Amino acid sequence: MSGLAATYIRSGLLLPAFYIKKSQMQTVAPPASSLKLALPLLNLFTIVPRRSLGFGHVGRGASVGSRRLRVSLFSLRPAVPASEERFSDPDDEEEEDDDDDDEDDNVAAEEYADGALSFDRVSVDQDEGKEREGEATEFLESSFRYTEHKWQRVEKLIAEVRELGEGIIDFEVLAGIYDFPIDKFQRLAIQSFLSGSSVVVSAPTSSGKTLIAEASAIATVAKGRRLFYTTPLKALSNQKYRDFRKTFGGNKVGLLTGDSAINKDAPILIMTTEILRNMLYQSIGIVSMDSKLFDVDVVVLDEVHYLSDISRGTVWEEIVIYCPKEVQLICLSATVANPDELAGWISQIHGKTELVTSTKRPVQLKWHFSLKNSLLPLLDEKGTKINRKLSADNKRLSSSKIDTYNENSTQKHKLNVNEQGCGGVMHKSRKKPLSKNDLNNIRRSQVPQIRDTLNHLRAKDMLPAIWFIFSRRGCDAAIQYLEDCLLLDQCEASEVELELKKFYTQHPDAVRESAVKGLLKGVAAHHAGCLPLWKSFVEELFQRGLVKVVFATETLAAGINMPARTAVISSLNKRGESGRILLNTNELLQMAGRAGRRGIDEVGHVVLVQTPYEGAEESCEPLFAGLRPLVSQFSASYGMVLNLLAGTKVTRLASKADDMKTFSTGRTLEEARKLVEKSFGNYVGSSVMFAAKEELTQIKNEIVLLSQEVTEEAIDKKYQEQLLQAEYAEISNLQNELRAEKRMRNELKRQMEQKRTVALRTLLDESEAGLLPFVCLQYKDRESIWHNASAVYIGKLHVDPEALNTKKSKPGNENGQDHDTGKKAYHIALGSDNSWYLFTEKWVKMMYRTGLPNVALAEGNPLPREILRGFLMEEELQWEEIVVSELGSLWRTEGSLETWSWSLNVPVVSSLSEDDEVIYWPQEYQDAVVLYKEQKTKFAHLKKKIRKTKGYEEFKKVTDMVNLTIEKIQRLEARSCRLNRRIGQIEPSGWKEFLQISKGIQETRALDINTHVLYPLGETAAAIRGENELWLAMVLRNKVLLDLKPAQLAAVCGSLVSEGIKIRPSKSNCSIYEPSSVITTVVNILEDQRNYLMRIQDKHGIKIACGLDSQFSGLVEAWASGLTWKELTMDCAIDEGDLARLLRRTIDLLAQIPKLPDIDAAVQNNAFVAADVMDRAPISELLG
Repeated sequence: MSGLAATYIRSGLLLPAFYIKKSQMQTVAPPASSLKLALPLLNLFTIVPRRSLGFGHVGRGASVGSRRLRVSLFSLRPAVPASEERFSDPDDEEEEDDDDDDEDDNVAAEEYADGALSFDRVSVDQDEGKEREGEATEFLESSFRYTEHKWQRVEKLIAEVRELGEGIIDFEVLAGIYDFPIDKFQRLAIQSFLSGSSVVVSAPTSSGKTLIAEASAIATVAKGRRLFYTTPLKALSNQKYRDFRKTFGGNKVGLLTGDSAINKDAPILIMTTEILRNMLYQSIGIVSMDSKLFDVDVVVLDEVHYLSDISRGTVWEEIVIYCPKEVQLICLSATVANPDELAGWISQIHGKTELVTSTKRPVQLKWHFSLKNSLLPLLDEKGTKINRKLSADNKRLSSSKIDTYNENSTQKHKLNVNEQGCGGVMHKSRKKPLSKNDLNNIRRSQVPQIRDTLNHLRAKDMLPAIWFIFSRRGCDAAIQYLEDCLLLDQCEASEVELELKKFYTQHPDAVRESAVKGLLKGVAAHHAGCLPLWKSFVEELFQRGLVKVVFATETLAAGINMPARTAVISSLNKRGESGRILLNTNELLQMAGRAGRRGIDEVGHVVLVQTPYEGAEESCEPLFAGLRPLVSQFSASYGMVLNLLAGTKVTRLASKADDMKTFSTGRTLEEARKLVEKSFGNYVGSSVMFAAKEELTQIKNEIVLLSQEVTEEAIDKKYQEQLLQAEYAEISNLQNELRAEKRMRNELKRQMEQKRTVALRTLLDESEAGLLPFVCLQYKDRESIWHNASAVYIGKLHVDPEALNTKKSKPGNENGQDHDTGKKAYHIALGSDNSWYLFTEKWVKMMYRTGLPNVALAEGNPLPREILRGFLMEEELQWEEIVVSELGSLWRTEGSLETWSWSLNVPVVSSLSEDDEVIYWPQEYQDAVVLYKEQKTKFAHLKKKIRKTKGYEEFKKVTDMVNLTIEKIQRLEARSCRLNRRIGQIEPSGWKEFLQISKGIQETRALDINTHVLYPLGETAAAIRGENELWLAMVLRNKVLLDLKPAQLAAVCGSLVSEGIKIRPSKSNCSIYEPSSVITTVVNILEDQRNYLMRIQDKHGIKIACGLDSQFSGLVEAWASGLTWKELTMDCAIDEGDLARLLRRTIDLLAQIPKLPDIDAAVQNNAFVAADVMDRAPISELLG
């Protein structure tokens, strides 16, 4: 069925489908049987478009892009006279005047939702409602125009253009392909493209940017020309390939992803961004007649905001710089702060470029905040401030319960709650602000478990949901936690079971057994540890409504078409390379953009969750912080330098006339510099840099002047000017005496703490033999706020704290020493807030006689201390140094779901009894405390004596002025640091790196910089794709590979591309296949060559990694030898997804080898054989 023909109505009735094409006034009649069945209904009902979002609730099994969804565009309504017909729901008549401007926004194109969220046109043009008045009427008429599928309309348009000429192509013709109105921003972008301009489109995630690219592709193909569509991800390329085939047919769409080449001469070619960059290298450097770029008229750069990506952003900049000016660029970006700068840059270096922006969405987002017992709106009614019920003031009032509890549960406060009265508590709360520690206690008490938040979502009909958890293990643990929670009805569960059986039949090795139980309940995980086939299966079930909750990592937010009604973001921080980092506004909105299915949901929901360290205030910060700008990440590489400078190419194709064949297309260094300096960073920095450097100079000068005012000589001079000689002499002598007493006080304090540490160490050592005692840790944070944290003491932990920052080791990996050997002993404890604490004795305020029994639950079971230590060793921890001290720092990291139940049994500090405190202290420590207190009192008396001197008032004025000057210097230094960071972001470093790499290339004899002669090593490196092209070329040209078999060659290639693949802590006891002795020998030989290149790189300041790690080579060798997937993954130490990624990377490199110049034929043949053997299920690409 197509269009509205023989429409299936939810009631089960069939309506007649008469469609009249405007152009031909042709009536298309339905089948007689359908007409006969529906004739009695004609006088009772008429078809009226639904006024709301147009699609209504479609029920289970309806996919976003299916024909069934279009059915609910129309409803059965009682027939009314023509004069009374309205294109709206009668129940909404009172609101019609207010909503007229947005009425056309409610009709949407579900299949171009890029994740099925849409766009609010008001931000494109505030007068849009006036321009499109009456469009609902046009939509009703146009809905009858089509009985064909979209691909049939495309074919018809192509045929008409072939017959009548490309002059007939305009916006109206392209809009006629679609049976729904085109959004305003889409129309502007398409019109700009048709006028011959390049286009930059900045719009929210899932707003329908793909439609712009598709309409441009239709126009391009109809004209008999060619379009390249690039994406940053292989999975996204595969998805776009499938989508475009539905529109254009298989013969007009091709795919090129490095290891997949399908119909590569097609008029529409989908590819990864790096592929296009390498093709451009060929067009600007070593000209190849095989290059297809000369046939291209349009290039679509999807997800162009990846330009800010540190590791890959340079690829997008290079494409814009190298792309021929006659090629039109269509750049699709999520909303960023500086799209005007991006469009201006492209316009300057490439040609005329139009900017189309949008910031709002037609499926509006509603923000919520999840607490343990409630789900509240995060923002006020206007959406400009935090909801008052979630503000700190409200928490201050609600803290009365905690205050009452604290006062009634310790023996320090004997006052009865009833005697004190509620009014006293309320008055206290208003008068005294809550400390950070009190706020954290409130937050911990309100932290919801996954089931709590899920119950709120179900009660408010907010499913299906994508639930973002920033760790694979967290996603999998959430599935296990909800395995007994049924979210599907009986029919849905049966359908999932049926689909699972089909999947098992088609892909038996791709079934994720640990996730099956959860899948049958309606929950699933989606992260990089899963196989691509399994992730695709989860996506399909989710789109059909057969999975209600998907727990996913952040990667799901990057372009994959998987819309939901709700997006839950479990935390505002995630693990980064340097520890925990906060989400920025762009990242938060990218994930939130998955909420709200266009054409299905009237509103999308985003839920932020209370955590022990993040409340509603922190959740609002990124929302109101503003978008981050695109920042240039342009950097030079071996491939860039070789392709830009290569001139004379030496080949091995000898002829009778001469031994060498050359041709020159190389650039001089000056010409290369002009290209490199076209980077986006240079464009942005040209104005910003000047202003920032000018301000920085002013700040430095001001700091120098102010610093001269706070030197000891300058301060002393001011005292003498303001005080009489006698007053100055008296205060000066007392100040000298005060400094001496302060030194003595500090020394006595040090001795006291040292003796206390010795005493505590003895107590802690004794506790390791029995009970797990409770302890109270006390520290002052960077804001000078004291914190008390209760915890259960596990034991001593040998660790070098410095290794926590440098990631050289994890706790327990090193044989640390204690105080007996001169090094600080660290201890580990699990807090009541489910945080691990790593500390020295300095931070222990008190130990208690009570604790958790160290007794096994059953005979043969491990002891609690062993279980907790096991959790610590299994977890992939990122420690945060929260307080620094000479006596040992205090470190903290979050626990896991496994430790959560243990932490619940740790009482808070206020509920620990004084009677249980360990009050015995050695006499030496008690004597040291007395001496310290006496000195402290003496110091205080001396300060008081100074305050009573005659000249103290004038002395204090000078002191206050000095302190104000010091504070001003600190503010200026902070501003200077921020400016330096900003300058560092925009400082163009590309040319400096370019020269450094060119020197390294010269020394390795890959290219002669002076004569531009490209040698065989450089020829291979220039053609290869990889992080370090020169290193890969050196390996692949090494004669040691000649004697290897295909599987062994694959193993060596696997050792070159295993970066980021690692053994998961939870699988540290599992095994991996060891490489054969031949591989070990080859890798050892290559290690020497790697060291040689590293020395050259260090010499010239080149910072490009040279990957070589044989840890997983045995797995690659086994797979390339024909081992089955089940055999390979049995008790395997790495996740299935990681293993598949390693194998696909290896296949990608192997697939390049037969195409590389100057590689031995035997190596090329073995690479071809190995790639062919390895490219099999379940890791073969999904191209369907």
